[in-house]
Amino acid sequence: MIIVASYKQLKDAQNAIENLNKTKPTIYKKFINIIKLTRRMQYGYQYMGSLIMGEIQPMSSEDYVASVYQREVEKLRADAKFYELREMLNTHKQLSYVNISKLALGENPTALVGPSTIRS
Repeated sequence: MIIVASYKQLKDAQNAIENLNKTKPTIYKKFINIIKLTRRMQYGYQYMGSLIMGEIQPMSSEDYVASVYQREVEKLRADAKFYELREMLNTHKQLSYVNISKLALGENPTALVGPSTIRS
């Protein structure tokens, strides 16, 4: 899938992420931890976002590592403040979960402007 992200869209998403950090720091920290775990396990951010949002089913949990990852995602989804994260992700999902994740990790929005290809 090809997406095109404008600076304004990316800046709006960055502001929403910063607002989540200020108003709901616990769910923000859990989200950052899932992003870092996703990167560490070399899963895709798009897969992570789709899994968090319930858009796809998890990969086979027969593998211990995959089952640990799925448990962590489920802990995030079970948090009482998850609706705040879900709303933010849903509002900005046209940018892709990849770009949202990169913004959450501190990447500059100007580096993400323009077209990019997202693999599911």
